[in-house]
This record gives sequence, structure tokens and C-alpha cells, in this order.
Amino acid sequence: MSFEAQYMNILVFLDSFNPENIIQYGGLTLLLIIIFAETGVFFGFFLPGDSLLFIAGLLSDTEYLDTNIALLITLLIIAAVSGSMVGYLTGRWAGVYLANKKDSLFFKKKYLDLTQAFYQKHGMMAFILGRFLPVVRTFVTILAGMVKIDFPKFLIFNFLGASIWILTMVLSGHFLGQAFPQITTYLEIIVVGMILVSAIPVVITWLKNRNLLAKD
Repeated sequence: MSFEAQYMNILVFLDSFNPENIIQYGGLTLLLIIIFAETGVFFGFFLPGDSLLFIAGLLSDTEYLDTNIALLITLLIIAAVSGSMVGYLTGRWAGVYLANKKDSLFFKKKYLDLTQAFYQKHGMMAFILGRFLPVVRTFVTILAGMVKIDFPKFLIFNFLGASIWILTMVLSGHFLGQAFPQITTYLEIIVVGMILVSAIPVVITWLKNRNLLAKD
């Protein structure tokens, strides 16, 4: 296969994870599946959680996503909480395996290290604050199972974190779409902006942890 063909295949693969394409072609079902996977299945960390929720709110009650905003939020919270439960159980049952698992395309030990440092700094609030951090929101629930955090306490903070995250991202997009109906014309620019903004906290956290490790 030529370089040009490989390059085009990569572009097609990446474009399939574009939030706009996910919603327009996969609809509500694919939206819920991705939020479920991104919030607790360890290989779902690369999925576009923040930008996907924002665009879902922006496109709700339109021809692209003909779902009432209240129903949409309810279903998304259920998906996020359910995904986190899977993450907790995965960590509980496969903690030793994950701790010793070699790095691969879909798993890197540094993701767990980053999440553990975040949890040690914020405690149970990590399950709320971490929802707004890509990678961390996927692995924080797995880490909770690995260290066997009290399950009832985990349930409470998990639900709070999922609800605040979903409400913030979806309603931000929804109200923006209501105020500026023509904004859907600029979806591609919005998606790129959302991805860049959501990546900033992760980069800052990673740099801080790297500096701390260097000092030690």
C-alpha cells in the first residue's frame, strides 16, 4: 500500500471520530455507546467525550439529533454512570493485571500514574473534577476499583460527577445553539476548538507530574 493510500486511510479513520459525524450518522445510539465507553472502558480514553457532549447539546431538537434536551441529558447521565460502574468493576476484578500490563496502543501505564496523582491530590472530588479531564475521567473509575474505594461513597460521587459534567457540557451547547441558530454552520471550527480546550488541563497536569518526578 502506498504512502498516499495509508495517509488517506488514517484521515478517514480519524474523521470517523469527529463528533459531528458521530451524531449525524450514528445518532443517539452511537452517542450513548461512546459516552458509556469513554467513561470507564480503558480503551475508550481516546474517544471525544467533551466535544461530543457539547455538539450533542448544540444539535439537540434539530434534524440532526431529534431528541428532547431533557431526555437527552437523562440518557447521557445513565450512560456515563453505567460506564463508570464498568470501570470500577474492571479495576476491582483486574487491578493486578492492569497494574502490570505492558504498554500498548490502547493502554499505557502512565495514564494510571497520571490518574493516581490526580486522585491523591483531590481525593473523592477527583470523581467530579476528573470528569472534565480526558483520560483522567476514563481511568479514575478503574483506579477506584483497583484501590477498592468504598462502593456507596463511589456511587454518590460518581453520580454527582456524571450529572455535573453532562449538564454543563450539553446545556452549554444547547443554549448556544438556541441563542445563535446559525452557529451550526461553523461546527468543524467549534469541534477543533473544543478538542484543544479540553486537552489543555491534561497537558498542564502531565507537565506538573513530570516536573515532580524529575525533582524526586
